[in-house]
Amino acid sequence: MLVAKPMSVDVSKIVRSHEGKRGKLISLLQDIQSRYNYLPREALEVVAEQTGIPLVDIYGVATFYRSFSLTPRGSHLVSVCLGTACHVRGGREVAEELERQLQIKPGQTTTDNEFTLETVNCLGACALGPIVVLDGRYFSKVSPARVKQIIKSARAGKEEHTADGHVFPVKVSCPRCNHSLMDFSHQIDGHSSVRMTMAFGGKHGWLRLSSLYGSFNLESEYDIPLDTVVNLFCPHCHAELISANVCPLCGAPMVPMLVIGGGMVQICARRGCKEHRLDLNGVNV
Repeated sequence: MLVAKPMSVDVSKIVRSHEGKRGKLISLLQDIQSRYNYLPREALEVVAEQTGIPLVDIYGVATFYRSFSLTPRGSHLVSVCLGTACHVRGGREVAEELERQLQIKPGQTTTDNEFTLETVNCLGACALGPIVVLDGRYFSKVSPARVKQIIKSARAGKEEHTADGHVFPVKVSCPRCNHSLMDFSHQIDGHSSVRMTMAFGGKHGWLRLSSLYGSFNLESEYDIPLDTVVNLFCPHCHAELISANVCPLCGAPMVPMLVIGGGMVQICARRGCKEHRLDLNGVNV
């Protein structure tokens, strides 16, 4: 019979894995949230005890960054945009239908811990509204009648929502030092690029990614062969940008970036893999 490890044991292991790393508090909190889907109080107390960081300071970081949650979240995060453009196209009716189908209000989680519902101010893709985001995947021009199918596809584990394929710009910062990663002097896809430092196969140089969520265009100092797993670093604090999550498609590490204004985007570190996720938890209206 298998016996689950106490939370303190799991959290201690996470804390030890970040010893000696710069900006370790944010990164280890990310790993804890990835493990439990939120930041339990017991876990934060373990972090305070083992790192010597005052608990009040840890809570300060956990409440400052909108990508963190202090309350349990469901297995699926559903976000509906209620910005002006989505609102006038029926976004409110879509939100009300989600509430009816899930029997919860925004900010709440279903009793079976399967779904958490959030509302957001704007996703920067106004022409595609109303927009619903499910586990980082986008549904555009959603009608109330489509809500039931979206929820059904999530429960069935289907990827019905990958068909939209639309892109829109996001601005991101380093999850370690919170410095902006945007390069306004260098454009890709007609928008400011995301600047990082990369390393692979003994080579080290610059890398710029498209800031369009859904675009996979990039420019780099060295050609990156397909299927190569690249190590990516913040050009400001030089911390490696690596998540506790691995790509569900290919098993490579995921690369986390904070979305300026709230949320987190993660991309696969393997050249050619198109797995990416956008978590808008906490970006509430």
